[in-house]
Amino acid sequence: MTLRPADIDFEQRLRADLPEDILRPMEPRYLHEPRGRWQGQSGLLACPRTVEDVAKLIRHADAAKVGVVPYGGGTGLVGGQVVPEGPAPLLLSLERMNQVRAVYPQENVITVEAGTILADVQAAAVEAERVFPLSLAAEGSATIGGNLATNAGGTGVLRYGNARELSLGLEAVLPDGQIWNGLTRLRKNNTGYDLRHLLIGSEGTLGVITAATLKLFARPKSQATAMLVVDSPQAALSLLSMARDHFGEMVSAFELIHRQGLVFLEEVLPDVRLPFVGLPEWCVLIELGLSGKGTAQDALETLFEVALEADLTSDGVIAQSDAQSQDLWRVREYIPEANRLIGSIASHDISVPLGALSDFIATADRRIAALGPFRINCFGHVGDGNLHYNIFPPAGESRDTYASMSTEIQGTVHQLADELGGAISAEHGIGRFKVADLERYGDPAKLAAMRAIKSALDPKGIMNPGAVLRD
Repeated sequence: MTLRPADIDFEQRLRADLPEDILRPMEPRYLHEPRGRWQGQSGLLACPRTVEDVAKLIRHADAAKVGVVPYGGGTGLVGGQVVPEGPAPLLLSLERMNQVRAVYPQENVITVEAGTILADVQAAAVEAERVFPLSLAAEGSATIGGNLATNAGGTGVLRYGNARELSLGLEAVLPDGQIWNGLTRLRKNNTGYDLRHLLIGSEGTLGVITAATLKLFARPKSQATAMLVVDSPQAALSLLSMARDHFGEMVSAFELIHRQGLVFLEEVLPDVRLPFVGLPEWCVLIELGLSGKGTAQDALETLFEVALEADLTSDGVIAQSDAQSQDLWRVREYIPEANRLIGSIASHDISVPLGALSDFIATADRRIAALGPFRINCFGHVGDGNLHYNIFPPAGESRDTYASMSTEIQGTVHQLADELGGAISAEHGIGRFKVADLERYGDPAKLAAMRAIKSALDPKGIMNPGAVLRD
């Protein structure tokens, strides 16, 4: 199906059917993605206030065969929010749909609109003396609609799961303009196909999420953070196993950090306080949240002593206050920003089975070294097998010098992840950057089913054209 541009005739029809403040002048910020890899087409910008507004916009786009690109906080890293070529689309920003509709503390449930900033959802949970545990570096600008559309992960997946596991129900507008009123608060609902799970992770290609009912959790009675030195990724995995043997699901986060990430922080973000004078080759950031007796700080001290005796760690820092805990988390959270300032040749968001994680790192390092004298910053949510394996030019050189090698580097990393039974995208989605890789490594039966679902729900192909699946 050939799409048409969002031209003046289409704009006039929208203006005749919608409140006058829905259409806005296009701003440059909507046409860029964070890494500056692509420039989007400057089509129409619509900022609806209600789900009914969204439904009208989609119905007009469907009738006119105009592509629709849903836009959340613009923080996505795989190009899902920009269309670099083809007919100018209708860009649909949900930033005005940012209300917390209801909070049910006794049910541990909150209902929010899709344009609500993730940090605001977290704050609303805290106000209700609860926790919404989805946490990631861009939480101050990422929206909950975008988080659900990409099935975002973050640092709390080990204990709480991805965005999909945190959702009970959705409100969404389907490609023909129908409103699906699926904002259930039920935790058991076995009434046919689960559209919620279909839309979550579909990156706006099957509809527009406009609101969500989300799970809240009790606040841990005691919480503590530590950064412990380990001599290898395998030691980190052994330490994780030990921590879970001792504390079970009370391990809230377990992050692996390589020395290169700390070097980058020293180089471009010197205000970020590092916990060690001599930078270790590897370290882990671990957080415990206890609900029962005892304190999390005492528990971490015990874990450190046992790990020290088992030669799983050689040094460590256990936060003695909230401020110190925040300082440790700042180290982890600012690594992506340091990466951006340094400028990567190729960045990867992969996952492998935990048992293959050490093999992946060792083998990938060898294969990348065979391609050139690159710097490698490997870090990530090791507790769930999700690594960010990023490649940088040699010190003092520009990534532009090696830009022609980015495809070969990415292919090397993704091929290895596939060989080890992993995935080429763990939490960022496919967007437009990884469509070819999905076609190469994706299961043929799954891809055929995805295309059939796309064709059935969106026969004109208007929803986020070019994302996830080729047109």
